[in-house]
Amino acid sequence: MATKTGTITLDGDGLRLVAKAGSGHEIVMDDGIGDTGLRPAELIPIAVAGCTAMDVVSILRKKQQPLTGYAIEASGEQREGHPSLFTRIDITHVVSGDVDPAAIRRAIELSATKYCSVGATVGSGIAAIHHHYRLRRPDGSEEAGEVVVEGPYAHAAPGVQPG
Repeated sequence: MATKTGTITLDGDGLRLVAKAGSGHEIVMDDGIGDTGLRPAELIPIAVAGCTAMDVVSILRKKQQPLTGYAIEASGEQREGHPSLFTRIDITHVVSGDVDPAAIRRAIELSATKYCSVGATVGSGIAAIHHHYRLRRPDGSEEAGEVVVEGPYAHAAPGVQPG
């Protein structure tokens, strides 16, 4: 089993956050007031699109399709109110070259049904999210705890149902 890691650090007095992945790469997140980075929710359709894009390009290249360019457009619709769950994510693959449309369809299908871990995770509701905390006091002492939230949607607002 692979483990992906990251740390997110508050940067300043606003809500600017700097995320550093275990791979060493960083991104900046912020709210609309600070506006110095991506909103965390924007990362969801982008992550799905990025994951499927890598799959599709890789598959088309393995099939020796004459791909001369590739872009992907992603959008996500969120419910009003909290939590603002995504109810739909649309991904549009923009393929350039004399590529067989059947190869494009098959590459997208394979990504969506077999390879794209981000899309599969977002679409399944299967991931259990565990919250823990460590409180570092001014005197150097620490306290730790866990906030138990079990099962998909256990944390959801009243009226929010799975599926």
